[in-house]
Amino acid sequence: MSLARRLISAGFSDLEKGERFLAARELEGIDQEALFAGFHLAASPDTALQSLVRLIEKHPDLRKLAAADIDTSEPLYRVLGASEALGEFLIRHPEHLDAFEVVASPEPVPADARELRARLLRSVQADPKARRPVAGLSGPDAYAALRTAYRRGVVDLAVKDLCAADPLDFMPAAGAELADLAGAAIEAALAVSRAEAGEQFSAAEVADVGLAVIGMGKCGARELNYISDVDVIYVIEADELDDARANTIGTALATGISRAIMSIGREPGLWEVDANLRPEGKSGPLVRTLASHQSYYARWAESWEFQALLKARTIAGDAELGARYEAAVLPLIWGSANREGFVESVQAMRRRVTDNIPADEEQRQIKLGRGGLRDVEFTVQLLQLVHGKADESLRHRDTTSAIAALSAGGYIGRTDAAEFDHAYRYLRLLEHRIQLFQLRRTHLMPVRDDALRALAKAVLGPFARERPHPDALLAAWQKTKRSVRELHERIFYRPLLNTAAKLSSEDARLTPEAAQGRLAALGYLDPQGAMRHIEALTAGVSRRAALQRQLLPILLGWLADGVDPDAGLLGFRRVSEALGTTHWYLGMLRDSTAAAERLCHVLSNSRLIADLLEVSPESVAWLGTDKELAPLEFAAQWLEITSKMSRHENPENAMRLIRLIRRREILRVAIADSAGLLDQDQVGAALADTDRAAVLGALRVAEGIVAASGPLKTSVLVVAMGRQGGREIGYGSDADVMYVYRGLPGVPDEEAQNQAAQMVGHISNLLTQPLKPAILAERVLMVDADLRPEGKSGAMVRSLNSYAEYYRRWSLVWEAQALLRALPIAGDDELADDFVELIDPIRYPAELSEKDVREIRRVKARVESERLPRGADSARHLKLGRGGLSDVEWLVQLLQLQHAGKHPELRTTSTVPALEAAASLGFLEPDEAALLLQAWRLASRIRSANVIWTGRASDVLPSSRRDLEAVARWCGYQPGNAAALEEDYLRLSRRTRAVFERVFYGQ
Repeated sequence: MSLARRLISAGFSDLEKGERFLAARELEGIDQEALFAGFHLAASPDTALQSLVRLIEKHPDLRKLAAADIDTSEPLYRVLGASEALGEFLIRHPEHLDAFEVVASPEPVPADARELRARLLRSVQADPKARRPVAGLSGPDAYAALRTAYRRGVVDLAVKDLCAADPLDFMPAAGAELADLAGAAIEAALAVSRAEAGEQFSAAEVADVGLAVIGMGKCGARELNYISDVDVIYVIEADELDDARANTIGTALATGISRAIMSIGREPGLWEVDANLRPEGKSGPLVRTLASHQSYYARWAESWEFQALLKARTIAGDAELGARYEAAVLPLIWGSANREGFVESVQAMRRRVTDNIPADEEQRQIKLGRGGLRDVEFTVQLLQLVHGKADESLRHRDTTSAIAALSAGGYIGRTDAAEFDHAYRYLRLLEHRIQLFQLRRTHLMPVRDDALRALAKAVLGPFARERPHPDALLAAWQKTKRSVRELHERIFYRPLLNTAAKLSSEDARLTPEAAQGRLAALGYLDPQGAMRHIEALTAGVSRRAALQRQLLPILLGWLADGVDPDAGLLGFRRVSEALGTTHWYLGMLRDSTAAAERLCHVLSNSRLIADLLEVSPESVAWLGTDKELAPLEFAAQWLEITSKMSRHENPENAMRLIRLIRRREILRVAIADSAGLLDQDQVGAALADTDRAAVLGALRVAEGIVAASGPLKTSVLVVAMGRQGGREIGYGSDADVMYVYRGLPGVPDEEAQNQAAQMVGHISNLLTQPLKPAILAERVLMVDADLRPEGKSGAMVRSLNSYAEYYRRWSLVWEAQALLRALPIAGDDELADDFVELIDPIRYPAELSEKDVREIRRVKARVESERLPRGADSARHLKLGRGGLSDVEWLVQLLQLQHAGKHPELRTTSTVPALEAAASLGFLEPDEAALLLQAWRLASRIRSANVIWTGRASDVLPSSRRDLEAVARWCGYQPGNAAALEEDYLRLSRRTRAVFERVFYGQ
C-alpha cells in the first residue's frame, strides 16, 4: 500500500504535511507499523503526528514509547490526537511525559479529591494538613507551579477519559474530577494569596480571616468542563477583626486567588474565576460575611439566584464556614418555588437565554441553543425546585444524578429519563471533546471538515475501529437536539408545575395532618373519607404510589374546583384502581398539558362520565390529546361495527359489541363536550351519528336472525323522528322512529310484512334487552314508534304503499307536522329516497288551511294542559313549560307547514336552520328569532346537563342549589353563578313565551 493510501486509511487530512512529518529525522528507525497503529487510535492523526515529532525533539527518550506495542503506547496517541493544547503543555514540560507510562484501563478509577488537593497544595509548598494553608512560594513562581500541577492533572484525566471503554458512561466521573481539580487549584491559589497578603497585612490578621470558596454552576455540581469559567461566591468571617478590616483582607485574598489562577505569566492562565453570581453581582462587594449573605437572600434575591444556589458547594477554603453557608441557604433554595411567579420566571429566563444567542451561532450552539444542554439543565432544575421541597431524594447538585432521582420518584417517565440522560451525556461529551482539543472555552460545533472528522472519532470509545463521516456526526447531533427539545417543551411547560409550585411543603408531602385540614378547607364534605381514598392510593413504596403522592396534592385542588369533590376523589380512586399498574395512566396525568385537569373536572362534575370512565377506564387515554376526543363520524363507526360483526356470527355477541361501541362514543362526546371542544350543534350531530350506527347495526343483526330461518323476503327502513330526526338529541334522548318495508320482487305482501314485523321486533329487543354479562353504565337506547300512523293502535311497520294510502286518506295535520322531523337513518337507500319523495308533499304542503292552523293550535294547547306532569312548575319545565322547547319547536314547525311549500330554505329536519331560515325570509323578526334560538339552546343545554350531572334524564330546571350549580357550570357559567343561570332561563323563557303567543296564536 502506498504511503498516501496509508495516510488516508489512518484518517489524515493533510497528506503533504503528513508525509513530510513522517520523514522527520526524529522518527527515523521507528517502525511505521507501530506508528500507524497509534495513528489509527488518534482522533486527529495529523495533530498526533506533529505533536509527537516536536515532543521527541525535546525528549528523545519518547521514541521508545512511540515504537512500543499498541497496548503500551495507546495513552500517548489518544491524548496527542485529541488535544493539541496538552501536546503544547508537554512540549513546555517534558518532565510530565511520565503521565503516559500507565496501562490504559477500560474502566478507569477517578482520582481522589483529597489527593488532588494535597498535590496542588504541595506544588506551591503549602502544608495540606494545615487548617489554613499558606504557600511557601509566591508571585510568578507560585503561579507557574500551580498551573503546571493543574495541567498535569488534566493530562492524567485525559488519559483515563480517552481510554475509557464507554465515554458516555465515564462522562460524569470526568466532570467530577475536573471540578475536584479546579477546587484543588483554587485551594492552592488561596494558599498563595495568603502568602502574598502577608506582605501587606500582619500574619495574625491574615490568619484570623476565614474564607470559604463556594463553587457554583458546573463546578459546584461537580460536572465541570475541560475549560470553563469557575463560578464562585466568597464567604468570610473573622474572630478578632472588625467587619471592615476583615472585608479588606478577604477582598485581598479573593483577588489573589484570581491572580494566581488567571494572570498573565510564563505558564498560561487556567480559566476565569467568575464571582458575578454573588449577591448584587458585579455591583456588590466581592466578599461578604455569612450574616450579610443571609440578609441579602432573605430580602433582595431574585428567583434565578435560588436556582443558581441549587449547585452551591464548598470547593476550597474554610470547610466549616462553607458548611454553615450551605446549611443557611438550603431552606431558601427548596422554598423558592413558593415565590410568586417562580415557575413563569424560570421559563422566561430560559427563553431569554435562547433569544440572546447571536444569529451566526444559533445553529452551532451545543450549550445554549434549542435542544442544547441548557434545555436539559433548566428542565431538570425546575422539576427539582418544584418537587424537591417535599421530596428530599431529588436534592442532587449534578444533572445525571438528578435525572435518575426524578425518574425513580416518578417525576419523569423512565423512557423520557433515559432519553434525557443519554442526550445530556452525549452533548456534554461533544462539549468536552471540542474544548479538549485546544483547551479553549467554546460551546460551538466546529465547521471545518477536518475538525468534524476528528470530533466524530473522538466521541467513540476505544473499541470502535471506524472513523465516521462528519455527516453521521451532525445527523446524530441533530437527532439528539430534536429529542431534547421535544422533552424540554413537554416537561418544562407542564401545567402541573405551576400548581405544584404553589403548594406548601406540608401540602406537597400530603401528610395526614396537613391533608385533613387542607381537604376541609378545599370544600370536601367528608375529609376523613377522602383521607381513606388518599391513603389507599398512596400506600406502599411502588412507583405507582410514588406517582400518586406526586399528583394527588395537585389533583385534590382541581377536584375541589368541581361541584362534588368527594365523588370526584372516589371516582379517581376507582379509575386508578381499575387501571391498576397500567404504565401509561399516571405518566399521562403527570406529563399531559390537559389530561389531569380534564379528568378532575369530569369526575367532580359529572356522574354520567364518572360512571362510564369507571367501567371503561382505558378511555382516560383520550384526555391527553384533543385529537382522540374528536367524535368518530358515522362512516368510521359503521366500518368498525361491520368489521366486528363479520367476526361474531352470534347475534348476542355482535349486539354486545355494537352497544359497547355506542357507550364508548357517548363517553367520547361527553368528554369532548366538557372540554369545550364541541359546540351544541356538534354534540347533537355526534350523538345522532352514534345512535344511527347502533340502529343500523341492530337492523343488520335482526336481518341475520331472520335469515337464519329462511331467505330474506323484504327490506326494512328505519326513519328517525322527533329530535333524533333533527340530529339535535341530548344525552338522555330516546329514538323516536317509524318503520317502512318493501317486499322483494315476487314475495307476497303478507309474507313480506310478517318478516318485516319480526325484524322490527328484533331491533327494539336487541337495543334494549339486558345482556349477560350486563353492559355496565350503559344508557340504553329506547326505541319509540308511537309517532307511526294510528299511533300505538297502528301497525308497527307498514309498506310504502300503505303509508301512501294512509296519508292520502286519513292523516291528520299533526302527523304532517311530525313528518317535518322524519329522516331515514338505517336500511335500504332506494326505499329511503322513495319514502322521502312520498312524504315531502305532505310535510311541505303548497298551502296550510286555516282549519289546519286552528287544529295545530288546539293540539298544542291540549299538550300543554294534559302532558305537563301533575304538580310541575310550568316556568321550570324545560320541554313543555312556558317558553320551553315545545314552544319554540311548535312555532318553527307551524312556519314550516305554512311556508316550506314555497320556500325550500325551510325544508330541514333541524330546528336551528329552520329558525334561521324563517328569520331570513321575514317570517320572524331577527331579534325574535335570536331570542327563540337562545332560549331553545339554553333549555337543550340544561336538559343535557341534568343527565351529565346526575346520570338520569330530567326535563326540569333544578331547584336544589347544588344541582343548579352543577348544571350552570356545564352550561358555561362561572362557579357560584347558579342563580344567574336560573334568572337567565326564567327571563328568556318568559320572553320566548310572549313571542310564541304572538306568532303561534296570532295574539
